[in-house]
Amino acid sequence: MNDLQQQVLRTDVSGMPLEWIGYQEAVRLISLDQVSYSLGRKLYCIHGGINAISGQQSQIEVNAIIASIGHHPHAKLFAANYTPPLSNKALFRRDQSLCLYCGEQFPNFLLSRDHVKPLSQGGRDKWSNVVTACKRCNNHKAGRTPEQAEMQLLAIPFTPTHAEYIYLQGKRILADQMEFLVAHFPRNSVLRQRVELGQKLIA
Repeated sequence: MNDLQQQVLRTDVSGMPLEWIGYQEAVRLISLDQVSYSLGRKLYCIHGGINAISGQQSQIEVNAIIASIGHHPHAKLFAANYTPPLSNKALFRRDQSLCLYCGEQFPNFLLSRDHVKPLSQGGRDKWSNVVTACKRCNNHKAGRTPEQAEMQLLAIPFTPTHAEYIYLQGKRILADQMEFLVAHFPRNSVLRQRVELGQKLIA
């Protein structure tokens, strides 16, 4: 693959997904012998300098998934009670860029973050209280709850796990990376069901 923009999925030694990294960081980890094992397809074959004695050029192969040695500096944040940071980008991806009031899909610049229980009524800015809404529906709902505005909420908001958040952060996820991530999703995960349905439709 010649596309150097393709991200590499980094995990810890136990296989827990940690983050997406670029090929430069992957090469750095490999060259420092900080990679325990690699999985998935070969993404890159990076050529280095030429050995003055042997005359051979060094090369480093980078796979789609690499397991790094040691602990991630923020590994404690990935425990079961970890709550990923909330951002509009991840929120819109969670909700498939759908307005959860009118059900239509919009480009991100026409979407907004809606608080199901408004902040003015004591609602909080957290995953379980926010949904994606088009700006028109959000303006119509204003500072009311869906019931007060007589608007039906089409799906219940949920907090993604760390592995699900990694999925939401991915720019272009390859099939082997997707399979690896989904294996770490909860069995009753909405995102797991969505991915598996998509795979069935493709098949």
